[in-house]
Amino acid sequence: MSATLPARSDLIGLIHRLMDNLVSIHDETGEFLLRLEDGRVIDTKGWNGWEWTHGIGLFGMWGYYQQTGDDKALTIIRQWFLDQLPRGTTKNINTVSPFLTLSYLYEREPNADWLAQIQEWADWLMAPDGLPKTEEGGFQHIVYNDENPGEMWDDTLMMSVLPLARFGLLLDRPDYVEEAKRQFLVHIKYLFDTKTGLWFHGWDFNGRHNFAGALWARGNCWITIAIPEIVELLGLPEGDAFRTFLVDTLAAQVKTLAATQADNGLWHTLVMDPTSYLEASATAGFAYGILKAVRMGLLDPAYEEVGLKAVQGVIDHINDDGELTQVSFGTAMGDTMQFYKDIALTSMPYGQSLAICALAEALHRR
Repeated sequence: MSATLPARSDLIGLIHRLMDNLVSIHDETGEFLLRLEDGRVIDTKGWNGWEWTHGIGLFGMWGYYQQTGDDKALTIIRQWFLDQLPRGTTKNINTVSPFLTLSYLYEREPNADWLAQIQEWADWLMAPDGLPKTEEGGFQHIVYNDENPGEMWDDTLMMSVLPLARFGLLLDRPDYVEEAKRQFLVHIKYLFDTKTGLWFHGWDFNGRHNFAGALWARGNCWITIAIPEIVELLGLPEGDAFRTFLVDTLAAQVKTLAATQADNGLWHTLVMDPTSYLEASATAGFAYGILKAVRMGLLDPAYEEVGLKAVQGVIDHINDDGELTQVSFGTAMGDTMQFYKDIALTSMPYGQSLAICALAEALHRR
């Protein structure tokens, strides 16, 4: 049965409901606060904080704003930067993520301080004494509470490498662009599973292994998003070898995703394990990436039905409060498959954000 999208006005209504929820989430119990050794408390759940969760929220709303010009989205985005940039934070892979959106906001509303901060964070990613690098120059996935020496994670391409490519264009630094391209290649080298076309969550150069060997859904969805994004961002033409390599990599992943999608449109949190729970934020990311890649001509048009079925699955899990339900909490690297099955389900900013991405992409068809 073919999936049928709601009317455009209904999709926009859902997006507004998601945005309202996104900026009003609170951690009532403190269960989801990240408490650091230096005394700082990072709110990964609420909107008043600075983490990858907020970076994805900004990314989702900016994509929607670019398409519709909706002032509500722009106001939320601008206010987040006005609130958070003066406070600042420590630099890590995940805290770079909001700067992708800031780079676009800067072009719309030039601000010397914003440009200086973009330059500072770009330099940190590139400098030998900035972001630590793994063997072969991979971006080490350092986070607030762990430096993860020698580790590369699939999240990195979305959180830091896409921003770096964007910085290169904005700052006229082709070396930044080339480094971003190299990061895609080294991450594919160590995280791509040749048997399934999916991606492992991480790679450890110290023990030379992929940890639990988990083919984790949300980690995979960052790839489904990042590949069409980097192709579009860099304007890579047909016939370009880097583009061809990325598209082939994406097609291998989506072939398996199409074969493992549940009847309700969702995917299991461990994609190949039907005993693991179904997870909606990854599904929203898959919907966005698949539909965008089809629209760009990167994937076979037959995959559009997979993306639309996923959109319907996402819509079915948006409650009256604008929360995307069936979303797993932020997930560290796991050493066992059971670790991923035991991650709590809770409302998170990236749930609403990825749902916004999926529905905004669906708007192109309405």
